[in-house]
Amino acid sequence: MKKQNQIKKSMEFRKYYLSEFQFHDGEAFITFNIVAIDTRKNEITVAISDRGRISVTTYDLLTDSNGSFYFEYGINYEKINVNDFEGVK
Repeated sequence: MKKQNQIKKSMEFRKYYLSEFQFHDGEAFITFNIVAIDTRKNEITVAISDRGRISVTTYDLLTDSNGSFYFEYGINYEKINVNDFEGVK
């Protein structure tokens, strides 16, 4: 059963592939694009565009008390919710 649940989660996250989210850090907008979500390792990989620099980074995929997935970004551990990402058209 556990493997079947992981497969369902994995299929569920396909809709987020390359989805985008913009976060304002107080000075500038930072753009995140989802590259991959690995539910077995509880990791999310995102491409980050920050002040003209692009990087690809993997973060721990966490779950809050509502069951929503998120990761923490930056020195202030800003909570970036996966449900806030939108498809790019």
